[in-house]
Amino acid sequence: MHKKAYLLISLFFASYCASAQNTYIPLGSDDYLLLDRLETRSGRLCDSLNLSDKVESRKNAVQFVQTINAGIADSTYNKRFSKIDLFNMRQLIAENGEWTPDENGFIKSKHPLFKKIYKDRYNMGLVKTKDFMLIINPVLNLVSTQENNTGVGSASVKGLTGYHLFNSHDLEFRGWIGKRLGFYTMLTDNQESLPGYVYNYAMKDGQHMSVPGGDYFLAPNKRGANFDYYNASGYIDFAAVKDKVSVTFGNGKNFIGDGVTSLFLSDYSSNMTFLKLRARVWRLNYEALYLQLTGQYNKLNGDEQYQHKYATMHFISYNAARWLNISYFESIVFDRTNGYEVNYLNPVAFTLAANNFNGSGDKSLIGWSFKAIAAKHLQFYGQFMLNEFKASELVSGKGWYGNKYGIQLGGKYFNALGIKNLDLQAELDMVRPYAYSAKDTIANYTNYNQPLADPLGSGFIKTIGIARYQPTKNLMITLKGMYYIKGVDTGTANYGNDVFKAYTTRKNDYGVKMVNGPKSQVTSINLNISYQAARNLFIDAGTVFRKFENVSNVYNGYSSVGYDPSGPLTTNYVYLGVRINSPRRDYTFF
Repeated sequence: MHKKAYLLISLFFASYCASAQNTYIPLGSDDYLLLDRLETRSGRLCDSLNLSDKVESRKNAVQFVQTINAGIADSTYNKRFSKIDLFNMRQLIAENGEWTPDENGFIKSKHPLFKKIYKDRYNMGLVKTKDFMLIINPVLNLVSTQENNTGVGSASVKGLTGYHLFNSHDLEFRGWIGKRLGFYTMLTDNQESLPGYVYNYAMKDGQHMSVPGGDYFLAPNKRGANFDYYNASGYIDFAAVKDKVSVTFGNGKNFIGDGVTSLFLSDYSSNMTFLKLRARVWRLNYEALYLQLTGQYNKLNGDEQYQHKYATMHFISYNAARWLNISYFESIVFDRTNGYEVNYLNPVAFTLAANNFNGSGDKSLIGWSFKAIAAKHLQFYGQFMLNEFKASELVSGKGWYGNKYGIQLGGKYFNALGIKNLDLQAELDMVRPYAYSAKDTIANYTNYNQPLADPLGSGFIKTIGIARYQPTKNLMITLKGMYYIKGVDTGTANYGNDVFKAYTTRKNDYGVKMVNGPKSQVTSINLNISYQAARNLFIDAGTVFRKFENVSNVYNGYSSVGYDPSGPLTTNYVYLGVRINSPRRDYTFF
């Protein structure tokens, strides 16, 4: 029923569509780092971009970069942007040459393969006529990892040590038909042997099993063997009102926020079916997002049809000043046996009234966020997520469980310390226990056994620091450090740290702290060096250090978000990889 409703809505809008269809920059692309940097260095927020609401259109990105280029040509910005910035901008424009004014911003290759392949320097295959355009590119991600673990006299640690391989490959297609309908699709076949602590998270005592970022998978028959799964994404896009209102229908991921992660909606979980209505008028950006999600399941029950649930999200963003953006977010996750709840199809914000009309049985969140730029070098951002709150209980200091909220604060420093193309970022995230849990185990804030927001779920305090340095055109050095403290649910006790547990099974009503229950702490450091041999062809090399321990010495088989049956665990691994048109596979999300 819900799929038919999506299709009817899409066809309705399609009948009114004009030109200005679009395709979007995939999540994980380095182009987002470039756009973020350029916007802050320009000294003003761009009304046609909204980098807090990803994915962003290729058309808007090209137009923004060309505007920056024009300013540099007029000597307006020539001291703000380096030669490396100019190189990165030229690459972005050339890769998305269909969105230049003459629709021909591509760069012809001097030596195409067999005179047919890579005739365009940045795209493997390009077909363009008056009414049709198709771009084909390969997708490949190969990563070899050598891991070593040390613990406290645990035989299981030996099973965590060894060699791992990630193999992802296939093709992606994008283009438009009649300049009215944009399309994109990508399907990857993946075989992945996970580092030990990620493997433990994926298996989760056999329940709530999931591959981070993936959906249905074939589980390995032993530790160290491969998870086998497909990732399929794709969408169609058209304009209901030219350059003002767009409609996108497909399967994929979205991200709302400016941080490393998001308290609203992150790209951590698997792809999901979505219908997106987006309007950009004046200084306003408005989005209505309708999602079909997969409820939690127990894979030990064998293959079965997993239960679906649904979500409606609204995000309103306003450039209150040329240096300040403020936003409002709301979401409702719900389960209906007959399909989508009609009340939640309303594209207008403030659907909490509809939720109250339905008896408040659904999982609702609201939130506010901001982004501010200063001195053409600094960017500050933050989010406040609220699920339930009573001021009187907060003032009392008794630690009432029902004060469920999350806070994110972060900052970015571009051309740090006067060093060109050195960018620093620091972020603090904290989420109260039970914040993403629900009354039942269906309407919680999850998708395919994975959190919809921060990968840590609830009941944690986390700090992240990142340094990115691009000393030459094709070399990027990234150093990422993370430290967090998270509570542990022991035995049958529900301290609010597991988003899959109903909050009605909580251990106490009062005395609930930000980090509740026995505390686990994790420190991780990742150094990565990426060399771009050709556009979107990267060679990656790096190393990771991770230390996990429970300060209360509680190791009950489900500690932190990992699983270690014996005690503290220190993990070291090195990796070497090559990727084409694919983001780097990063395991340092927890």
